[in-house]
Amino acid sequence: MLTWTTVSDRARNGNPPAPARVEKDDATWRAELAPEVYLIARAGRTERPHSSAMCSSVTPGRYRCACCATLLFDATTKFDSGTGWPSFTQPATPDVVAYHGDDSHGMMRVEVTCAVCDAHLGHVFPDGPAPSRLRYCINGLALVKDA
Repeated sequence: MLTWTTVSDRARNGNPPAPARVEKDDATWRAELAPEVYLIARAGRTERPHSSAMCSSVTPGRYRCACCATLLFDATTKFDSGTGWPSFTQPATPDVVAYHGDDSHGMMRVEVTCAVCDAHLGHVFPDGPAPSRLRYCINGLALVKDA
């Protein structure tokens, strides 16, 4: 199980190798993705809070990267954080999410990206439920839910 110590260490010192790599140029991503998905996942924007139907849904399922279809999260780790974005306590496997220090809004945060294609997913915080105490605050547009 990942902890805040592990996440912080990876953000500072680097991430383990990704299980695979998907690399495309920007023009290809623009052509393949819906404009709103491109803005979130490739341009690093944040969707409006409470704009995703995924926020309150905790039905069984698995969540994949909207860009490369890598399995990122499972509904067994999803919870309603009340923040306005889908939230999870752990990734599907420890190596599918990468961590990066982010001081873009005058505070230190940890950005999370898909380790396979570098899509911006959201951020992780140390205020989630036990046992991990992690809250992966993820843009719903960066995810596609399996049935």
